[in-house]
Amino acid sequence: MHHKMFSPALLLMITLGVSGPIHATCQPDNQIRTDMLAIKAANWVVEDDVKRQALAISLADCLGHPDPVLRDELAFDGLSAWMRGEKLQVATLTVLRKKILADLQENREDEHGFLRPFAILTLAELVRVDRRQPYLSSQERIDIVNVGSNYLTQLQDYRGFDEKDGWRHGIAHSADLMLQLALNPAIEKPQHETMLAAIASQVAPASHFYKYGEGTRLMTAIFYLAKTPSFNNRDWENWFNQLMEQHSKPGPYTQARLAQRHNLSGFLLPLYYSVRESTDATLKERLLPAIREALKKVN
Repeated sequence: MHHKMFSPALLLMITLGVSGPIHATCQPDNQIRTDMLAIKAANWVVEDDVKRQALAISLADCLGHPDPVLRDELAFDGLSAWMRGEKLQVATLTVLRKKILADLQENREDEHGFLRPFAILTLAELVRVDRRQPYLSSQERIDIVNVGSNYLTQLQDYRGFDEKDGWRHGIAHSADLMLQLALNPAIEKPQHETMLAAIASQVAPASHFYKYGEGTRLMTAIFYLAKTPSFNNRDWENWFNQLMEQHSKPGPYTQARLAQRHNLSGFLLPLYYSVRESTDATLKERLLPAIREALKKVN
């Protein structure tokens, strides 16, 4: 990762890029789609470092664009490729983080429901960079945990994939952020507790049947949270007991009860399999008894 300071010209470009209206760089008369298709074809290589940094800032405005190719395959994939390839400067990452946190917190226009799901997914990539080469402060990590957990808890848009519109997938993308935070050794127990509560709130909604792999994404975050020393066997027993008490109650079948049953199974079964297949003896000891008991209560 580069740590050099921005040139005055690049600072001006970044300032202009983040202060304009939403999708300012994604209008039909803009060349960003054509340019990014060419860059993707070249395996995301942009030799001019100044251009790459400025383009990354511009792409953040495309994360809510209704065009699925521009939004997903070009904007997000481009940002992800550059972050994973250590091609973005810390100053660029900082601008991206601040913009994305604002998108997730403020009442920004998001008519089609794409911006926040892709903002949270991009935030997961920013956290991944920090795990591999730390650049965030303790407070900045706490802020990300709080914003991400609040977004996941409040999320009511369960749309996944549409053949015309592409992906939204807010639950799964939020779970990906929780996964990256769980893997980050700089995240501490109070934040793990916040994350755990947020995940629990969306494991088994009664208003929607998950069908796009959401349970597997949520359980993966739990799998890695259980690898941290923050929670012991009793903690996990209590967490699973509370989860089942809230979401698996006896009574006549209703659509709500069936949805919860379906969603619990889609979470618990892959988690049980993953823990059983793990070679981590401590993880098995922490989780397997609680998962077995939870599975017995699915009704």
